[in-house]
Amino acid sequence: MPQRTRIPGWLAGLIGAVALIGAWWVFSATIFQPPPGTTFTPVPSPWVVFATIADDGLAAYRGVFSVTITEALIGFAWGNGVALLLAATVLLAPRIETVVTQIAVVSYCLPVVAVGGIAIVVLGGAPRPGEPSATAIFLAALAVFFTTVVGALLGFKSADSASLDVVRVYGGTRFTQLRKVRLVAATPAILNALQIAVPSAFLGAVLGEYMGGIDQGVGITLIRLQGELDSPRVWAVFLLTAAVALVGYGIVGLISRLATPWVAGRSTS
Repeated sequence: MPQRTRIPGWLAGLIGAVALIGAWWVFSATIFQPPPGTTFTPVPSPWVVFATIADDGLAAYRGVFSVTITEALIGFAWGNGVALLLAATVLLAPRIETVVTQIAVVSYCLPVVAVGGIAIVVLGGAPRPGEPSATAIFLAALAVFFTTVVGALLGFKSADSASLDVVRVYGGTRFTQLRKVRLVAATPAILNALQIAVPSAFLGAVLGEYMGGIDQGVGITLIRLQGELDSPRVWAVFLLTAAVALVGYGIVGLISRLATPWVAGRSTS
């Protein structure tokens, strides 16, 4: 039987982007037309949004995104760091696996609005104008915690039992097994979890900014633009937010491909 030709990743992404823009244009031209007697358009067409970004220039949005990206990066590092540490601790002390898993599940099920409200009271917003918000960093870390804990645990458990036995026979401890066998086996799963965590961290940071206590960032900018009924720029920020998350997702995906060339028959050449 002839082998099926697989669509390249870049072509699949291009087709998906064209389809989304086409659907966006259709909805903006039909369902989301301005109400009679008004000029306010809740969903402007893609061409209006692209023209708005071109007229404003990307430099006009740099200050808006720089704070949010910083918050997302800090939260990404903290959330994933704690998640990986707990997952590794489970292998050294297996009895706490149930506790760690329950903590991860509870963190995933917590209502963001309630947690954000408590965090803004406890942590506050940004200490000075233009600085990252502690609440946004916390919510970014919380958004990535569950995914990385589960991915790391599954990856660590996928280690080859024969390799673990060899380490044990030669007197190796659980820490030696973790360092020499489990960590290598878990690398693809951990990197996949980190890749999924990139958009989650950025979304968590934006939600944290919605709680207030900050004067600059994507969340507070969206609130201001919505209050001004400036829908083209609201959608411009939406579009750029998706672009930033997609770039981060792609960067971690590229790192994953370079770091694990043995996955899915990849070649190092």
